[in-house]
Amino acid sequence: MSAGGRERLKDRLAVVGVGYTPQGKVPGRTALSFHLEACVNAIADAGLRKEDIDGLLLYRHLEPLGEDLDVTGFLVAQHLGIRPAVLSQEAYCYRSWLTHALGLLETGVCRYVLVCYGDNGRSQRRSFVGELHCGAPADDGAAFGDFSVMAKYALCARRAMYEDGTGPHVWKRIAASQRRWACLNPRAAMYGKPLSEEDYLSAEYLVEPFRILDATMITDGGRAIVLTTAERAKELGRPYATVSGFGVSNTAMLPLWQTHTDRTSGAFPAGRDAFEMAGITRAEIGACEIYDCFTYTVEATLRDYGFFEPKDSAEWFVPERIGPGGSLPVNTSGGLLSESYCMGLTPVSEAVMQLTGRCGERQLGVLPGTKRPEFILCSDNGEVYQSHLALILKEGGR
Repeated sequence: MSAGGRERLKDRLAVVGVGYTPQGKVPGRTALSFHLEACVNAIADAGLRKEDIDGLLLYRHLEPLGEDLDVTGFLVAQHLGIRPAVLSQEAYCYRSWLTHALGLLETGVCRYVLVCYGDNGRSQRRSFVGELHCGAPADDGAAFGDFSVMAKYALCARRAMYEDGTGPHVWKRIAASQRRWACLNPRAAMYGKPLSEEDYLSAEYLVEPFRILDATMITDGGRAIVLTTAERAKELGRPYATVSGFGVSNTAMLPLWQTHTDRTSGAFPAGRDAFEMAGITRAEIGACEIYDCFTYTVEATLRDYGFFEPKDSAEWFVPERIGPGGSLPVNTSGGLLSESYCMGLTPVSEAVMQLTGRCGERQLGVLPGTKRPEFILCSDNGEVYQSHLALILKEGGR
């Protein structure tokens, strides 16, 4: 769908509920239990009954760990005690939950769509290195020492270092600033654990040029959101946020074939379309909640969204802009790096909480030096820059 075709959908979709669980290292829990707790909390936050939910989308299928059950939409629905008209679950890193929900709500197939994520990956030691599980190369890149998704991101980051002059001097600011945000967020796994730029530089390497503090932590926990139409959101009489603009892009191209500033795939077209649909400029964005599987992903996404030129990242990523009290806050919950790894639901849920004024000490407009945002820009990144969703959320009601 073209950006023009999406304009009629502006502010028609609303997020009316957000559900959290304990997060970080939470031993003795199953992945299913995190899904269920997050769902129950999101339904309650929306002021709904479980019987109101007629669409259930599981954000991502993950292989069960230990003696866990394989979590499917059928299993979650059964344990919630609901009988939705539509069940769906992504098997891979396609970022399609928004377009699925939008289609269901616009066509009237569903009235309230619940999207959930849950995992016990921290306590059960989840790894995204396929070779560790099967003992064989996951793809041809293994012949060159390319093991794991992290190694593929590292290749992109290394190229950006060569082409644009970025590197640890930029990424240390992203990691440290997000940790400062996490230390204002009691829910965050890294709450009360400050991080300095010197701490970052002394951290061990995982896959050069990435240190351990460049990579998202794997956490236990769950997250869920409830989506409906803006009309129904108003009737609920609770705070909500609307989707003013969105863009989607799927390059379906292996990382080795990508260029690190490809303007025909990934974040560039998705961000462009989101801004065109919302009809606003970058100057109107009050905060950014970016999918931060790695520090460099934050840089790459905001670069491709047009906030700065590739060679200007060192001047752009400064604490006075992205950190607490900054002019354009980035990842105000701590993000995947310092809050919780709930994939794309981490940035989206934080944007909703900020827009509805429920972030306590870190609330923009309450925290000294900040303003209450009208629009927040979010990203959801899949695989290795191969699937991208950009959203611009707007305050819908308080």
